[in-house]
Amino acid sequence: MIERSTSRSASVAQTRTGLVPPQLSAEQRAAALEKAAVVRAVRTEVKEELRSGTLSFRGLLERADHDEVVSRIKVLSALECLPGIGKVRARRLLITHQVAESRRLSGLGPKQRAALEQATGD
Repeated sequence: MIERSTSRSASVAQTRTGLVPPQLSAEQRAAALEKAAVVRAVRTEVKEELRSGTLSFRGLLERADHDEVVSRIKVLSALECLPGIGKVRARRLLITHQVAESRRLSGLGPKQRAALEQATGD
């Protein structure tokens, strides 16, 4: 028999995922929210640079090597932001070069990086 927590929110979370979320203090929650806002802002800035053409795919990969936030951007999302590459072409590039749709920039192998750089014109 499954033991259930007495609190409604804990039991709902436990039945969905099998885990109870950690209890955070107000300071920890505020810090996590601030960190998440910074990460979203950086991702938005990078994608805007890609759209405007001020950042190339090669430049993005180089930046991802040194910046953890940038390295966590999904490859599909980055490709879709490049001028001349839409959603369909981005997915075709991933299929052609055997890159999973869920792959992040940090997870690309050397051959995949080189192939995508070449395909994007860098």
